[in-house]
Amino acid sequence: MREEPTTDNNHSNGSSSPPPPPPQALVERLKDYGQEDAFAFWDQLSADQQNFLVQEIESLDLQRIDRMIRCSFQSYGLPPASIEPVPEGFVSTVEDRKIEDREKWWNMGMKAISEGKLAVLLLSGGQGTRLGSSAPKGCFNIGLPSGKSLFQLQAERIMCLQRLAAQSLAEGSGNVVPIHWYIMTSPFTDKATRDFFKNNKYFGLDTDQVSFFSQGTIPCVSKDGRFIMETPFQVAKAPDGNGGVYSALKYSRLLEDMSTRGVKYLDCYGVDNALVRVGDPTFLGYFIDKGVASAAKVVRKAYPQEKVGVFVRRGKGGPVTVVEYSELDQSLASEINQRTGRLRYCWSNVCLHMFTLDFLNQVASGLEKDSIYHLAEKKIPSIHGQTVGYKLEQFIFDAFPYAPSTALYEVLREEEFAPVKNVNGSNFDTPDSARLLVLRLHARWVVAAGGFLTHSVPLYSTGVEVSPLVSYVGENLEPICRGRTFHAPCEITF
Repeated sequence: MREEPTTDNNHSNGSSSPPPPPPQALVERLKDYGQEDAFAFWDQLSADQQNFLVQEIESLDLQRIDRMIRCSFQSYGLPPASIEPVPEGFVSTVEDRKIEDREKWWNMGMKAISEGKLAVLLLSGGQGTRLGSSAPKGCFNIGLPSGKSLFQLQAERIMCLQRLAAQSLAEGSGNVVPIHWYIMTSPFTDKATRDFFKNNKYFGLDTDQVSFFSQGTIPCVSKDGRFIMETPFQVAKAPDGNGGVYSALKYSRLLEDMSTRGVKYLDCYGVDNALVRVGDPTFLGYFIDKGVASAAKVVRKAYPQEKVGVFVRRGKGGPVTVVEYSELDQSLASEINQRTGRLRYCWSNVCLHMFTLDFLNQVASGLEKDSIYHLAEKKIPSIHGQTVGYKLEQFIFDAFPYAPSTALYEVLREEEFAPVKNVNGSNFDTPDSARLLVLRLHARWVVAAGGFLTHSVPLYSTGVEVSPLVSYVGENLEPICRGRTFHAPCEITF
């Protein structure tokens, strides 16, 4: 991000001559797209501010942005296409999953990991504003006994998975194949994220197995599609949503980097899930076995009014996609499947996805060509105070309609979904609630492995934490736990 110029209305050493006009060619380009008001305060700017504004406008792909605005405005407010529930055959449910299937998928996934075919894609552009912090969300410590940040928990799960994959190979070959970690930041979190990793020595990972890249930003626009000016010399901009990952990967040439590394599959997830199984080999094996282009882990919707997006089918026999909770009519949200007694629209999107690299290449081109963004109506800081306008965003699930085939894989909330979104004291998705889910799961692992727990305070307010370096999903704990008593709070390590 460029450093903003200081306010200084002198255009030359004491000269009172009028300032030079803005570059004519740039003015004409802005007029072509109806954005000439960006220079409305030109005469009031210092030379440094004028230069800053010119560089800002020149950095914008005006043709592409105009196409985004026009296409998004045209689609905004149109009646949504009819939807129908996802066919039951599209979903691998927990209750129908056989032990032999899980074992087969685990082994298939481990084989692909040991061959270097899996990379991990982390969506980490958000700040922890709702958590009361301006730092990147991944830096947040949810209060586990270890004091580890979300970034560290995820890094250590990657290291554990690498070790398990090496051990799964035939005897005599135990080489650890690194899982490459692609981390999407935003202009607001990029430096802080890189510094956090550097200061923590990449949490034990090799520095060359982590690639950072920043999502883009898009000008905020008024209700008539004109740029909103944050200051007289700066266009108001906002990140382009977590769906900006597709174009960011393309323009940073990281899709090519993945191909060069031999990557075939991408495990994609959001940073604010304390229980995420990074690179889950069972999910990967299921994905490979189904032969699909995209897949998503889903959890059952808890109740009709739960504020989560759900997977649906657009139109009769149409593609699988996600409908946000605000877009789902309440009568549909409450519909019951008479055969199962469950909600018809029940499969919640929790931002746990798997894609082939070929599909990511296709999506990056398709979304850019279609140029349709979601318009999020917001109060945007501007030269006129808080201006009601639009932020243009794409979401990670916008990719699914492009997929020739999509599969859904049910997981249990209590095992894989502990969102960290709101400050403690809120009603849901807090650090406290996430910590509770982690400690409850780890307590079950310890007891299942023959261990005992004691505590002088309510167990789950502190609890026993299993280090991700020790166990990925509760495996290999018996030699450590059997017959032993663990006193909370503590972390079980090697």
